[in-house]
Amino acid sequence: MIRREIGYFFAALRFFTRLPVPAWVGHSSEQLNHAARYFPLVGIIVGAIGAAVTLAAMKLWPAPLAVLLGMAATLLATGAFHEDGLADSIDGFGGGWTREQVLAIMKDSRIGSYGAIGIGLTLLAKFEALVVLATVPQGDFLRGVSPAPSFLAALIAGHTVSRFTSTMLIFTLDYARDDDSSKSKPLATRMGRGELALAALFGLAPCLLLPPTQVVVALLLVTAVTLLAARYFVKRIGGYTGDCLGATQQLAELAFYLGLICVCS
Repeated sequence: MIRREIGYFFAALRFFTRLPVPAWVGHSSEQLNHAARYFPLVGIIVGAIGAAVTLAAMKLWPAPLAVLLGMAATLLATGAFHEDGLADSIDGFGGGWTREQVLAIMKDSRIGSYGAIGIGLTLLAKFEALVVLATVPQGDFLRGVSPAPSFLAALIAGHTVSRFTSTMLIFTLDYARDDDSSKSKPLATRMGRGELALAALFGLAPCLLLPPTQVVVALLLVTAVTLLAARYFVKRIGGYTGDCLGATQQLAELAFYLGLICVCS
């Protein structure tokens, strides 16, 4: 059983990142069907990579450049997997009128003006938010703790909470595509309550390292973004796609950072 769960985790790590996994991990649909439960755990790893690079770079360069390098590290680790979903979603919903048009545009590998503008603004907003969190004076964010640990906790929590929102979409919504060609099709199987609980554990655990007031505000903002996204997806295409999951993750991550800033600024 332990080996099976480890296999599910490595399947999630391979699917959602470019990080290497053991050769014995298979490619079965069953593994990917259960991989979503470890989506937030993958976020812990990706967030830790970004935080480690940022903190190391801050010893040599100013905070804005260090944050930019940390963001680049997470993009390399994931292959811009979620950012690509955001761009495709914005292109699809921005350029398509009917459900069929939206899905067709989202499936197109080319990026349009809507997607380019949307992903650019989102990354810029995330960069600005992380710069603020990385430079918060001691005591304003985590009382009695230096800015470095507080930023580390905030960055990891942002990556895990936002990935948990994607698992919530899998749990609550229907998969919108009818064809089997989508690479996200194996994730379309509804999650069980036990799987959702495990995802929630990984997704929310890093929040315990942050002050309750900031976390509550951040989670409320993340919840609002997730509910609005889910309602919009259902209205436009009747459910979610893999691109919708990526878009929700990106917007929820940004919302989490903005929620933290609202309280500590």
